[in-house]
Amino acid sequence: MHEHDDTGDKLEHAYFCYLADKFEREPELLTKPLATIQRWLSIDHHGAQQLLHWQQLVSGAIQSRSGLDALCDVLRADDEETRFLKGFAPFPGLLSREEKKQFLCASRH
Repeated sequence: MHEHDDTGDKLEHAYFCYLADKFEREPELLTKPLATIQRWLSIDHHGAQQLLHWQQLVSGAIQSRSGLDALCDVLRADDEETRFLKGFAPFPGLLSREEKKQFLCASRH
């Protein structure tokens, strides 16, 4: 029987938890994923339904603390439904080069 190596899953979960922490510290960053969502929707992205879900979450996070909490709860969740949603996450370009390194190094050790 093949044993599953879940290092990638753990690393991905850590990445999304890190994003939640970052959004709590710097909520002004939330405008970037909204722009990404709009750009992806304008090119008829195949994950439009998931992107609309992200758009609702991110917009809510911009509007209120409870919305930010809801977004961060989704980012920190680790269940099948949220893992699928995270496959369509509109968060490229939010980490600095140094921040990215911690995830690259962790994935190689």
